[in-house]
Amino acid sequence: MREMSADGETSDEILKAALCLWQFHSVGDPVLAADVIVGLGSYDLRVADRCAALFTEGVAPHVLFTGASGNWTGAMFAASEAETFAARAIAAGVPPDAITLETKARNIGENLRFSARLLTDAQSVLIVTKPQTQLRCRAAAALQWPDVDIRVTAPLQNFDTQPLPHHDMQALLCEMVGDLERIRIYPALGFQAHVDIPAEVVDASNVLIEAGYTDHLPDRAADGSRER
Repeated sequence: MREMSADGETSDEILKAALCLWQFHSVGDPVLAADVIVGLGSYDLRVADRCAALFTEGVAPHVLFTGASGNWTGAMFAASEAETFAARAIAAGVPPDAITLETKARNIGENLRFSARLLTDAQSVLIVTKPQTQLRCRAAAALQWPDVDIRVTAPLQNFDTQPLPHHDMQALLCEMVGDLERIRIYPALGFQAHVDIPAEVVDASNVLIEAGYTDHLPDRAADGSRER
């Protein structure tokens, strides 16, 4: 692998490719009032913070957090992703009785399907996920939760501020490469709707693959799952 330098710098070629993928993945919707906010569990607690802020702003009267333990969180949280995110939101002022938990989902498709089973009366849903997962969530929702008005948003992070101590820039690049491959192959598997991938995005992904950012490709997922 063409590693980043000790001070976290990347080559111009790698940085250009990474920014291309970030811009492709990180496309959200305008935030409108909804029946419920659905926070997708992950390693990034800023998703829970964003859910709490949107609730406080009056965007929706209810929040559902979904997630068991995933590739990155099995050893990170003492409880499920949903329970961990709920505790964070409660600490930020969301009343416990405004929160529902879904603690079984282990991938985005299950996040959406299992949430739909709990929210049978919802007509409009605002999904909150990581910035770089917004496009994939929208494509999955088109098949997994088709009869509801779905919008997708994320914490207000940019490419430079998205890395975390426990999920650094190298991990972020691996994640974006792996998610692009999922966007490419999952429509044929029935997991999500088709998404047109521009040639320049494919080229950018290939640059990162050739540089060794391959840890999150589907056949290399830590739990062996193709749908995480």
